[in-house]
Amino acid sequence: MEDIDNIEEEEDECGFSRNYFLAKELGGASKRSAHKLSDIHIVDEQELRETSSHIEMKHTKEVSELMSDYKTMYPKWVFELRCGFGLLMYGFGSKKAFIEDFASASLTEYSVVVINGYLPSVNLKQVLLVLAELLSELLKSRRKSSGSVSKGQETSPLRSIDDILSFLHAPQSEDKDCFICVVVHNIDGPALRDPESQQTLARLASCSHIRIVASIDHVNAPLLWDKKMVHTQFNWLWHHVPTFAPYNVEGVFFPLVLAQGSTAQTAKTAAIVLQSLTPNAQNVFKILAEYQLSHPDEDGMPTDDLYSASRERFFVSSQVTLNSHLTEFKDHELVKTKRNSDGQECLNVPLSADALRQLLLDLNQ
Repeated sequence: MEDIDNIEEEEDECGFSRNYFLAKELGGASKRSAHKLSDIHIVDEQELRETSSHIEMKHTKEVSELMSDYKTMYPKWVFELRCGFGLLMYGFGSKKAFIEDFASASLTEYSVVVINGYLPSVNLKQVLLVLAELLSELLKSRRKSSGSVSKGQETSPLRSIDDILSFLHAPQSEDKDCFICVVVHNIDGPALRDPESQQTLARLASCSHIRIVASIDHVNAPLLWDKKMVHTQFNWLWHHVPTFAPYNVEGVFFPLVLAQGSTAQTAKTAAIVLQSLTPNAQNVFKILAEYQLSHPDEDGMPTDDLYSASRERFFVSSQVTLNSHLTEFKDHELVKTKRNSDGQECLNVPLSADALRQLLLDLNQ
């Protein structure tokens, strides 16, 4: 009986093995798909953004109830700010409108300055100057109301960031409610992610007359700070406040994955790359771009012609110099090479005519 069971088990194993290799054989013999990623029709970015803006939100009742619950926390958050803490809001969904509602509803007794960290660039020194001017006016009004005649520091000699931070941190008032609230939307935004910006914001947060209310959205945002910055300078109190709201405003400056980049966006990206190169390299690229616009039916500008035109204008002194510029262009995917019908090596900028014109305008500004 045991022998029969063993034979059946061996047959089952053989049958399984046979089916497995048969399936692999059939799978290998099947034809590969001829479809390519380049065959996919990608819609225009503006069209995709407009369509996505009309998508109706789901679970509006539940989200509304959630926001009502958050509003009951407003008095507690104001108390935490008065105690010297910074508020850090995190969770899925845009928190811009929600934080601004908190500021307009509960921080009416304080001056509020907003920093939009999701913008491509943020001038922190200008923000600090605004804060210094606001604090100076606030201290003057408080002295007048109290009848004090003592003079505080003037903001006129403040030139460096260190001077401004020293002024903001100086113990010029014993009133703990004498502070300015700084709202930072996306303190982990692209313009603020560098160590220098984060150090400046941390020093600002540690000033006695400043309180920070900030939001984060990037999963790795906490890696921007060390232990001292978190517990001593920012002094964060973390609040999990998912809003499930779309990132309509914050997402404007980020290209959509399913969208074809617009002419302006493509030109802007290329301009940023070119501006990191030397002026002579930029001028060589301009010659190539102008030639391509004036000869749209050609395969590109012959390398020898580019060398002659660049040398006549003293942008290059030798073929070696030109080759070094071309290597930079190719590394940044600004230029491609191919041979024309005569066998000459031609250089071509892989941008549309509109994007190329926009790029030249950007470079000439």
